[in-house]
Amino acid sequence: MSHRLRRLVTAPLLLALTGILMLGGAVAYAIVSSDSRLADDGAVNAGKDVHSHGAGAQHGPSENHLPPVQKNVDLIGFTDLFAGGEQPGRIGDVSAKGNFAYLTKYWEPECDRGGIQVVDISDPAKPKAASYIPSHLGTFAGEGSQVVSLDTKSFKGDVLIYQNEICPDARVGIGGVTLVDVTNPLKPKKLVEGFGDFTVKGQSQSHANQVHSAFGWVNTETGRAYVVMTDDEEATDTDIIDITNPSRPTFVAEYDFAPESRQPLGAVHGDAVFIHDEIVKKINGRYIGLLSYWDGGYIQVDLTDPTKPKYIGDTEFAAVDPVLLKRTGTSLSPEGNAHEAEFTRDNRYFVATDEDFDPYRVTATITDGPFGGSTFTAVQGSATPPIDEDTFLKGDTRGVGLACEAGTIPAPDAEHRIAVIERGVCDFQVKIQNVEVAGYVGAIVFNRTGVDGCETLINMLTENNIPAMFVSRTDGFRILGASLDGYTCSEDGTGTTAPGAGTDGSSVDVKAIFDGWGYIHLFDAATFKDLDQFAIPEAHDPAYAQKFGDLSVHEVTTDPDKDLTYSAYYAGGLRVLSHAGGKLREVGAFIAGPGMTTTSGQQVTQHGNNFWGIEVHKHPNGQKYVLASDRDSGLWIFQPKAGG
Repeated sequence: MSHRLRRLVTAPLLLALTGILMLGGAVAYAIVSSDSRLADDGAVNAGKDVHSHGAGAQHGPSENHLPPVQKNVDLIGFTDLFAGGEQPGRIGDVSAKGNFAYLTKYWEPECDRGGIQVVDISDPAKPKAASYIPSHLGTFAGEGSQVVSLDTKSFKGDVLIYQNEICPDARVGIGGVTLVDVTNPLKPKKLVEGFGDFTVKGQSQSHANQVHSAFGWVNTETGRAYVVMTDDEEATDTDIIDITNPSRPTFVAEYDFAPESRQPLGAVHGDAVFIHDEIVKKINGRYIGLLSYWDGGYIQVDLTDPTKPKYIGDTEFAAVDPVLLKRTGTSLSPEGNAHEAEFTRDNRYFVATDEDFDPYRVTATITDGPFGGSTFTAVQGSATPPIDEDTFLKGDTRGVGLACEAGTIPAPDAEHRIAVIERGVCDFQVKIQNVEVAGYVGAIVFNRTGVDGCETLINMLTENNIPAMFVSRTDGFRILGASLDGYTCSEDGTGTTAPGAGTDGSSVDVKAIFDGWGYIHLFDAATFKDLDQFAIPEAHDPAYAQKFGDLSVHEVTTDPDKDLTYSAYYAGGLRVLSHAGGKLREVGAFIAGPGMTTTSGQQVTQHGNNFWGIEVHKHPNGQKYVLASDRDSGLWIFQPKAGG
């Protein structure tokens, strides 16, 4: 991989801001310019787009959740914040300091404003809602809430950091991070709301770029405090601010680490290289950032001097997905989706989560014409009928050009009923809706020339009634039977002109293959070698591909005293893993079920869990607890037993 580091003040890419539905797979930077900075062509291109699946899906009928389990884990206490008025998907991440936990409030099921729900955990057996910190109107919080303690000339006390994302379709939301004085958590005081990067090139903006995740730390040698954050709106997407004076933060710098982490196109099932999550830990006197760069893998960067970061190294995904091969014997490229990672207590390893919501992958073949017999990679649209074990797309194709004007689209006939569309000018929703109205039964969109064009694969945000998928530009040409002799495609926008509207293409056969849900890696922190992986058994069993909630891992945290990792596994519940000796082994698990009780006798009535956030917390009472945030109810508090 390239070891170049790019530091830019601005970048010409503005990332997708509307729509939150995605079925997993490949994503990439993209936008079509417009008068509104919130408008785009519907390309999924940042971590904000990956958390909307199955909120609450595992609750309700018995077939919609995994069976309850409790192994080597004590349930200490829990609180249902929505008893009597359920809000599935409302809760996001969890963090804690002292006698209080902080739960982010997400955009689902409806978004006006989110924020932070403070929970009193002074009695861990009886957690209860305390104060509430609202987000700005049209804004919600998701990943990355955290409390840091400052002792500077400007401020002494505890500061809560949380990120700001804009509600779907909102026009009044804000970005950046919000800093709150929570020295007294019952009387929180906002110090700054929505501070971050205001430098999207060519855009007039009254608020900072939207931020998906954030992490704060204090350099104890210099006394300065910082926040590193995920910028959803630029290719220079790793932003750092100085919060030494939290009432007057300053912007430090922004970076693009994609060149360090990018693998060759097609090496993973997707070509999206953007930062999703980040942590910083002091290791051997240096402040090491561990950055999760989606299809690029995991990067270590020395951030001791945030103005002069030093690239250390990064992981590479294997040529063949190791878990899928071991569990099913299927040989496919890995999904990618490097989501979040944590160093272990001794810093020998780091544990990382590849988040994948779609247990199926499209396989596609051109069955006749000049490229007959060749296969191509197709990435499904977000909210279109999925190609799965019950649905396929087979037949002849017809080129329809850009498909932006309904009246100019060539009509299908009895044979040519799959539309092949060129990306550009209008958004995917318009294109696919137009061909659907024209009578086509399926749509294949191929990439344009220009930045993030050509061979890059993206995932389309679109909600239609016909299957729709995205392919590379060369595969679009192949499907339409166009010669590739002398073919060119460039980031500067030049290249071979695509076949025109009305071109009859080849026949295609598009179907799905089961490739499982997301799982956990254990990496050697020094060599970046992928030592071991863990997935719950159901994640690679096709019988659990539907109607059991999301069976992907989301986040992990590591024990500060033992060789243990705790994971929030969505509908897979809480999983406790040993990582001793460089091997991952499950030693504890919890999925709620009626009839269970806490150690103090509180009755559980909930079917299943939907765990998102996870944190180890040393309580003022001297005990150590594992806090987990359930998206559909609230906070759950655990202690592993001796065997775990």
